[in-house]
Amino acid sequence: MSGTIRALELRIRKRAKSSPDISYTRKLLNTGTQGCAKKFGEEAVELIIASSCEDDRRVISESADVIYHLLVLLKSREVSFSAIKKELKRRESQSGLAEKAGRERK
Repeated sequence: MSGTIRALELRIRKRAKSSPDISYTRKLLNTGTQGCAKKFGEEAVELIIASSCEDDRRVISESADVIYHLLVLLKSREVSFSAIKKELKRRESQSGLAEKAGRERK
């Protein structure tokens, strides 16, 4: 799966260099991190709604939107998906409860 995510991340980076007249990605990035975060939040809410009362096709579609908008948000901050993968890898060595408890102390 990370190959698909990596390909999408590369496509987002390429489209970030395009004109906003032809690139939705560039148009989103032009709204800044706050605009990208807002759009990501909207998409997340759509996924929550779909998950609770719509069919699997809609859940899949909304999930794809969430992943795309997450990657655009990360691009707006210049955070790579590989940094996220590294953090997930670090967390593999402990239970979710232990990891969460460690964050609460910080």
